[in-house]
Amino acid sequence: MTPKERVLAAVNHQESDRAPIQTYLTPEIQQKLMDHFGFTDPLQLHDKFGVDFRSVQPVYKGKLPPLPEGSVMVDPWGVGYQMFDHGHGGSYPEPNHLALAEITTMEAFEAYPWPDPDDYDYSHIEEQCDAFQDFAICTGHAGMPDINNGVGRGRGMEQIMIDIMTQDPVGVAIINQRCDHYLEVFRRVLEAGKGKIDILCTGEDTGNQLGPMYPITVFDDFFRPILQRFYDLGHEFGCKVMMHSCGDTRRLMPRFVEMGLDILDAMQPEPAGMVPEEIKAEFGDKLAFCGLISTQQTLPFGTEEECRAEARHRLKVMTKNGGYIFSPAHCIQADNPVQNVLAIYEEALGLEAGAFGRAVETPV
Repeated sequence: MTPKERVLAAVNHQESDRAPIQTYLTPEIQQKLMDHFGFTDPLQLHDKFGVDFRSVQPVYKGKLPPLPEGSVMVDPWGVGYQMFDHGHGGSYPEPNHLALAEITTMEAFEAYPWPDPDDYDYSHIEEQCDAFQDFAICTGHAGMPDINNGVGRGRGMEQIMIDIMTQDPVGVAIINQRCDHYLEVFRRVLEAGKGKIDILCTGEDTGNQLGPMYPITVFDDFFRPILQRFYDLGHEFGCKVMMHSCGDTRRLMPRFVEMGLDILDAMQPEPAGMVPEEIKAEFGDKLAFCGLISTQQTLPFGTEEECRAEARHRLKVMTKNGGYIFSPAHCIQADNPVQNVLAIYEEALGLEAGAFGRAVETPV
């Protein structure tokens, strides 16, 4: 089977020659893995691990807002960032200029210099699709629309939760601005792809470690209508729709099914509600799942054999009648042992232990 055939079979709940494979890596662990194999191009690593997906994205060509004082970078929404060294061999951009928190009136909202879908170049999308024609072609990512995190980075997490729970007019207007923006960007990408894009990738963290992020009624009244627009857009263009959500989404899965979601991504195994055997039995014929390889416990802290055992367990439990994409539950972090990462992909590909060689670990 080609990678595209393999993915689409699994998502359509049909048996395939093996489980489709995805990977999510921070830049630091990606570089360590590339160094291990002597690669210079991340796509070489994807090929080695049997990754069945390729991504096409528009290129942002707009003029960025002025760099805020004390920030080292700024995003199109005007949010400024510093690089935060988390002490485990890597760093992340963390917001230090919350531009959207300064919008406190509708007059300020109307006057704000919002990014525009015209700021992107969509001209290369079809060419990229043609280059990846044998793969499952995706567009989008977990940050689209990503209300909680995306708006939270510019407004503060506490404030965005207050905005949602109180239906603050200014806060809701900002949220709608972001969602409308990305919906139109998606539409233009899908139009440019001319039917060659297979999966529309979206994201919204609807769960935490204990259950739904908000009361179910808030999901139904606020989040569901917004997310439905993205699902419907993907289906309008003949795509499967995948949504990333961290946390325990078990109680929301019936709603995802009703809404027509095809693939639920991330699938953290640690929360109490996310037992692989149970979610496969209850929803495995209605939803495809991506993830379930622990990035909180097993990959960073387990032994190589524990990583292999978890990979084998997920493949055994989740692949009957398709419906499973083998993947880490989130981005594999900088301090994860390289050998553990090699081990799970050897298992996913049905290779002998050590087929990828033995990694030389360096202190973080």
